[in-house]
Amino acid sequence: MPHSEIQPPEIQDRIQFIRGQKVMLDSDLAVLYGVETRTLIQAVKRNRDRFPVDFMFPLVRAEYDALRSQTVISKIGRGGRRYLPYAFTEHGAVMLASVLNSPQAIETSVYVVRAFVQLRELATTHRKLGDKLAELERRVGKHDESIRSLVMAIRQLMSPPEPKRRRIGFHKEVKD
Repeated sequence: MPHSEIQPPEIQDRIQFIRGQKVMLDSDLAVLYGVETRTLIQAVKRNRDRFPVDFMFPLVRAEYDALRSQTVISKIGRGGRRYLPYAFTEHGAVMLASVLNSPQAIETSVYVVRAFVQLRELATTHRKLGDKLAELERRVGKHDESIRSLVMAIRQLMSPPEPKRRRIGFHKEVKD
């Protein structure tokens, strides 16, 4: 895929949530940056001091197995990976662009940062909406019964009275 076609929504699909962080796997970043995964890992190993644990971390077997069951990652021994992948945070993904130092990596890193920022803004928006809903529930919860009786009264006023029906047939009238 040419790098000029990469857009944040496509990148957002590659962002995973692991260990409470939004991360991208080394193989996904390699595709986006236009390099092989092994080349990306070699660049990281040559510049290990630029990738502290809050920028990049290796997945453990359970995390990798969970990802394999959720996505289409080939099985080990069938042309798949022989080692556990690395997960890169937003900062690690940007640092990769500087160590790879190719025009495509630099251009793509801008899109990667934008995708992470959009997800962060979306999470903030959802959090604010959740807070407002909780506040509304607290307010309404106190007045729940009064609102319910008010609604019932309004419904009674809205419903037309039942018309008086004439009885059909012969009926004996009872005199008082």
